[in-house]
Amino acid sequence: MTITLYNTATRRKEPFAPLDPDNVRMYVCGPTVYDRAHLGNARPVLVFDVLYRLLRHEYGADHVTYVRNFTDVDDKINARALQSGRSIGDITAETAQWFLDDMAALGALEPSIRGREHQRAMPRATEYIAQMVAMIKQLIVDGFAYEKDGHVLFRVRKYANYGALSGRSVDDMIAGARVEVAPYKEDPMDFVLWKPSTDDLPGWESPWGRGRPGWHIECSAMAYELLGAEFDIHGGGNDLTFPHHENEIAQSRCAGHGFANVWMHNEMLQVEGKKMSKSLGNFFTVRDLLDQGVPGEVIRFVMLSTHYRKPMDWTEKKRAEAEATLQYWLDLTWHLDPTPEAEFEPEEPFLRALADDLNTHLAFVVTKALHHQPQKLLDHARFLGFLSDETINSHKEYKQKMQGGLGRGTTQELSWLAAELDTMRNKAKTSKDFSDVDALKAKLNAMDIEVRVEKTGVKLIAAPDFDPSKLESLK
Repeated sequence: MTITLYNTATRRKEPFAPLDPDNVRMYVCGPTVYDRAHLGNARPVLVFDVLYRLLRHEYGADHVTYVRNFTDVDDKINARALQSGRSIGDITAETAQWFLDDMAALGALEPSIRGREHQRAMPRATEYIAQMVAMIKQLIVDGFAYEKDGHVLFRVRKYANYGALSGRSVDDMIAGARVEVAPYKEDPMDFVLWKPSTDDLPGWESPWGRGRPGWHIECSAMAYELLGAEFDIHGGGNDLTFPHHENEIAQSRCAGHGFANVWMHNEMLQVEGKKMSKSLGNFFTVRDLLDQGVPGEVIRFVMLSTHYRKPMDWTEKKRAEAEATLQYWLDLTWHLDPTPEAEFEPEEPFLRALADDLNTHLAFVVTKALHHQPQKLLDHARFLGFLSDETINSHKEYKQKMQGGLGRGTTQELSWLAAELDTMRNKAKTSKDFSDVDALKAKLNAMDIEVRVEKTGVKLIAAPDFDPSKLESLK
């Protein structure tokens, strides 16, 4: 099946044709590790996780290389170290692990080199300083960069296609953007490849003195080292299109590298219809949600329910709907064993949806329609990163506790109560008097029985430590 992807560089959807089908290569910009990942940071991870799964299915797990970097040298990290009194190494090691733990909780696969787990698939910028220095030296030799006062800068106007990715001209960028004017710059648009470091900041020896790399050069150097001069896909959030990705293209092409063929960018995230920000009080991290008891698969479901090129709005309503859907899927499939990955062949409408520029929303629709075929539902949900072994096993333990602890009589009694409550609700819809319904729901909740109202009717779910004798008070 032909995969089509929207290419930011050409502004159209195009059939995807890898340079080498035996080694399909993708690079995605990763986090700057100085703090917890916020919800917006998770969106590109989940989007490109689905693409990674699709590419592995289409070309084989041993024929896909996926690299996602860690930026572990940055002014934000330096500021956090000075503020906290902790070492930069401690901060970056801790926050990188936080990121990996949080993304794993969302069901994201770790990047790998040709399908095999490998440390180089998640390179840290500080491991590739020598490669950055070598690229900068070449750019200076070829006249695309210059050194002044310990800084090395890229000559933007030397690259004729600068601005093509973001669709901006250099003059428009100067007029409409905040451009740093510095005495060491030949042109206000020139960007930093290398800058000097004081004794209290991290630094490495270079031909231009002790210093550290600018932000943009790291991805060019690491992508070249791990994926070669030309590779298939480069991804990230659309906030990186300019200046980060624009600068990556400029320096890489001027260094003689073809760089990425397809550029993919996901849209930004909102919360209840507003931009997420600390000033609005709607800013939260992935860990905040996890600690509040929101399952990682619920976060994943909400994020992937919207097409990646549309703004994604996180709402409480969507969270509740995702939780109900996943609970329903679990109830249908918890007793089944998943089909081995190598033997599973997705339904054609499902694959067609994902192959059409990652239409995850439509893939969800197809998956939901398989509710009458629980085995297929389980396998397709797992393809999308849901109903993991951990989730299934946890649900099995819960079911076994309920069945073993409550006994058949109590289970039957709960079923009768659920039917009775459903009947009361239907009558109340006509009379518009829900007082008796609300009173019974309150009593059940006080007994540690959760009341779930779904399209198929009412469900009563008792907590694992529920005391069946409490039901006597309802008789």
